[in-house]
Amino acid sequence: MLDTKKYIFTFFITAAIFTTAFFASTFFSNKRVENVKSIQDTIAIDILSSETQFDLLKEVPCANLGDDTLSGELSKLGDKLSHTETERGATDDEIIYLKKYYALLQIKDYILSRKLVEKCGATKKPVSIIYFYSNTGNCPECEKTGYILTRLKELYPDLRVYSFDYNMDFAAVNSMKTIYRIKAPLPALVIEDKTYSGFKSIEELDALLPDTLRTATTTVATSTKATSTKKLK
Repeated sequence: MLDTKKYIFTFFITAAIFTTAFFASTFFSNKRVENVKSIQDTIAIDILSSETQFDLLKEVPCANLGDDTLSGELSKLGDKLSHTETERGATDDEIIYLKKYYALLQIKDYILSRKLVEKCGATKKPVSIIYFYSNTGNCPECEKTGYILTRLKELYPDLRVYSFDYNMDFAAVNSMKTIYRIKAPLPALVIEDKTYSGFKSIEELDALLPDTLRTATTTVATSTKATSTKKLK
């Protein structure tokens, strides 16, 4: 009789712990999804504002246009979305929806950057890398490439990286694949409108970036150093 009570008590305790852990995990996962959605809405408003700004400033000199006309939150959103996808799985319906929305925002941001070049010329031309990856197990080098691109963004703050899931069944992404003739082997990268297939080391990718990016980074670093020196004096 005592053993039966002990087993029943143990069962209920175990069930309570399991249920609490399950609901806690679901709660925090949902909170993270809500956070991602909130950031996406912020970016969508930011991009809409940029488009409106383009219409309003058509006759304004390019010198009066700042770099803040483009969204600066995409990278942060991508990191959060990637983490949420790892937790909930790539086949989760809500994750697929969020990835499609994120892809649209990236393409929109990319188009806006092109419009800026058309208006202001090379002085406002951003340097971007379009990155196609796969997380279905058929691209062992994709994860490594992701780390390399993160490092390049740290080295060159002006570098913009747009990442797209190659396997996503989405018309906008399929159009990007067609335009840039993306095909296996993955990863695939588009740099300065040229497509490169297969893994590239950080040294190889760095060599493919234009010198203007390095010049801009050096100028910013020199300016920051000079300002710091003045403060010390």
